[in-house]
Amino acid sequence: MNKQVVQEYYGDILQSSSDLRTDACTTDAAPPLHVRKALGRVHDAVSTRYYGCGLAIPAQLEGLRVLDLGCGAGRDVYALASLVGPSGHVTGVDMTPEQLAVAREHEAWHAEAFGYNKPNTTFIEGELEKLDELDLEAGSFDLIISNCVINLCSDKPAVFRAAHRLLKPGGELYFSDVYADRRIPAELVKDPVLYGECLSGALYWGDYQAVAMAAGFGDPRVVDHRPLAILDPELKAKVGQIRFASVTARLFKLEGLEPACEDYGQAVIYRGGVEGMEDVFILDAEHAIEQGRVFPVCGNTLAMLMETRFAAHFDVVGTGDRHFGLFPGCAAPDVFAAVDTASSSAAPVGGCC
Repeated sequence: MNKQVVQEYYGDILQSSSDLRTDACTTDAAPPLHVRKALGRVHDAVSTRYYGCGLAIPAQLEGLRVLDLGCGAGRDVYALASLVGPSGHVTGVDMTPEQLAVAREHEAWHAEAFGYNKPNTTFIEGELEKLDELDLEAGSFDLIISNCVINLCSDKPAVFRAAHRLLKPGGELYFSDVYADRRIPAELVKDPVLYGECLSGALYWGDYQAVAMAAGFGDPRVVDHRPLAILDPELKAKVGQIRFASVTARLFKLEGLEPACEDYGQAVIYRGGVEGMEDVFILDAEHAIEQGRVFPVCGNTLAMLMETRFAAHFDVVGTGDRHFGLFPGCAAPDVFAAVDTASSSAAPVGGCC
């Protein structure tokens, strides 16, 4: 039933983002200037069919091989195609023929607009739960993104397992999705509008973390989050006291990440040089690293910086050959709470994992 609901909702019922009845499949984050420019280069016919819930475009993309899970009409694919450059490539996977038709129709237009000799994009029709059946090579992608789509999948663990298999070592799954503060009752899961609006298919936040780690992604990180508002009175009455949040997260494919944040007496110094993060490098909601400042980090955070595409932008202080116990002040953010932008704007002096 869920596959048919999604295909009908996104293929026939929704013709543009103005048809949505909640703010789940919308984005209020302000992207960096270079990302805004890339988004501005996307054809209007593609942009108007955008239904993402966050900004699933991370930093440092030049030359990367990227996979977009649930690409729809291709807005993020084309923005990424602009950012990875002619030496990079972006593949989009979606199961909705109507959306893919829009994406494919504009491949040549975008290649010409970007000044490329040929498109650096590919669109594949397929289900995210069956990625293993598609012509996608294991360990071939530097980055996988997804924007408010995994919640629509009936077998979410299969999606995370496939993503881990498709990533190169040191690669990452960087994605936005909707989560609930409790498990959704079965009768709500069957509601086609709630499901299509990205609400009743949402994972319970605790289950998401367990699923991600079971797939091989240690130490899931939250980049951004916001509570969701249900605009339609009828839908609001149906969900009752269930709280929903849009979360942008990053999961790295790294060996040896520890279950807790361990202190090895190490720190990093950000050299700068990452476009859009010239002064402050944002790893996640707890790590805003000022350029030139000594920034203490736990072992997991060090690996996320030094065993990934970001390594050239950091120096390491300390040998890491001595363990000092748990890293102080570790606490994951409450993703269902409103973000205090006033208090979160300043970069912290030390890391908090």
